Amino acid sequence: MERKDLEMKLAERIKPSRYEHSIAVSKMAVELAKQFNVSPDKAYLAGLLHDCGRAFGTSELVGIARTRGICVSKIEEATPLLLHAYIGADILPEVYGIKDPDVQQAIWRHTVGGLEMTTLDKIIYLADMIEPNRKYAGAGDLRQLVSHGKLDDAMLLAFDQSISFVLARGKLIHPYTVDARNEILLRK
Repeated sequence: MERKDLEMKLAERIKPSRYEHSIAVSKMAVELAKQFNVSPDKAYLAGLLHDCGRAFGTSELVGIARTRGICVSKIEEATPLLLHAYIGADILPEVYGIKDPDVQQAIWRHTVGGLEMTTLDKIIYLADMIEPNRKYAGAGDLRQLVSHGKLDDAMLLAFDQSISFVLARGKLIHPYTVDARNEILLRK
């Protein structure tokens, strides 16, 4: 499927604000892919489609995940929005014709991370957090680390920010995020 066709199909399925975010993430992902020697085409696809699972309502996600054979933990039951990443990765072949396992994995991991994240996984995780429309406190610090080529340092800060955000709201921390953070720290 051509890029314009993918973009049109996505635009039909998600809210306009989510579509604008997805376009911004795809552009940021391509920039980062060039910087970190990753396929810009894969980065574009994963960035564009990272939130394609948001086409479904939050209240539907647990049922959809189970129907599709996706394991749903107690944390994901309590925070069903996390499932949009897994569902998005799972629907890529049938809805968008994308069968690339690297793209699927990057989409799968863009919300909570995971062990042995690839450079593409990290790019999509960060592009989602630092696309130009993101104005939260701390986004500039992430952008600066990335611009200096410090991908793992940026990931550590991104995980720290995510964990702090979740803690401040009294919510559950996904173990994949903790595992991914610890893995980077253990390599340092």
